[in-house]
Amino acid sequence: MPRVITVLVLLLLGAGCADRTLATLVPEARNIGTIYPVFVATSRARNDDGNFGKDRSRTLSYAQLDVSIPPEHIPGKIRAASTRPNPQREFTLAGKTNFDGKNAFIGSLAQEIKSRPRGDREVTIYVHGYNNSYTDGAYRIAQLMHDIELPGTAVHYSWPSAANPLGYTHDRDSMLFARDGLEALLRDVQKAGPSRIVLVGHSMGTLLVMEALRQIEIGTPGWSEKALSGVVLISPDIDLDLFRSQADRVNALPQPFAIFVSNRDRALRLSARLNGSSKRLGNIESPDEIAEYPVTIIDVTQFASTADGHFTIGNSPTLIALLNGAVDLDSAFQRDRAGMAGLLPGTALTVRNATQLILSPALVIANPNGN
Repeated sequence: MPRVITVLVLLLLGAGCADRTLATLVPEARNIGTIYPVFVATSRARNDDGNFGKDRSRTLSYAQLDVSIPPEHIPGKIRAASTRPNPQREFTLAGKTNFDGKNAFIGSLAQEIKSRPRGDREVTIYVHGYNNSYTDGAYRIAQLMHDIELPGTAVHYSWPSAANPLGYTHDRDSMLFARDGLEALLRDVQKAGPSRIVLVGHSMGTLLVMEALRQIEIGTPGWSEKALSGVVLISPDIDLDLFRSQADRVNALPQPFAIFVSNRDRALRLSARLNGSSKRLGNIESPDEIAEYPVTIIDVTQFASTADGHFTIGNSPTLIALLNGAVDLDSAFQRDRAGMAGLLPGTALTVRNATQLILSPALVIANPNGN
């Protein structure tokens, strides 16, 4: 087991999840890159220097971060520096607004939503994974909004990860600590009046998503299906038995409910060994394993190109191009799982309630527009 932990640490160190808590504010980046406003709620406590670190806060803090995507940005890549960033080549904070409580946050978010065309008044809420700093998640959701051309407004929930590859235990406790905060944020975003809310989680953040949905359903049965227009779990680091228990407690899973999986996700294989289980939800191979649930399993194994394959949907330029090329993907998300699967080239398999879609780069080349 010590060797497994060592390999996991080395793997995640090589994954490039750097701590950018001390990201420098560069206002002039506003005139250089493409600006994406990211609304943030965090259960992190402030450090003595005023930045949000790994410590936990029982009170949520709210902000808006204006993330500048550099002109030299390559799809699938996030280049950043904690000090003296180059806005021409690196992700940069061009602006920051701290809100005085949730009412100011809701009001500003509602204003942003209403300022957009009627067909663009939706919100994507992103929940980061293990080993992420305050700014890591903000950069990631901005990158996804830009590369995949997601419509609407970005919201990020930043829970108190240690942003350290040695902080797995701290992060797991922090993730559980952060459940109340995510539930509060979900209800706050609903009050801002978006046309749709899509909830996206990555890695350990998917466990937080499922715990929050389970919790909110206990207090308000049926809330998830009514309030959410879709849930996306990316490389979910969740034990299969635990996922089934969580899903059973939700009155009805929001639709569509998409799970991005990969058999080349080394981080999840090592996490399974570390947690004493055979596999995680993010590397299941067959829909039979969760066939009782109305979910769409999207297998992106063949697109994995990074060392660990733990964020293929955001790191693979080919897959990004595929998702970006499916011009009706957003409309399908509003309809159903079958509609979404029909817009992407791949092999589809349905077992009871679950649908598995195996995507292939070869099919993308043969059918680049997904038609």
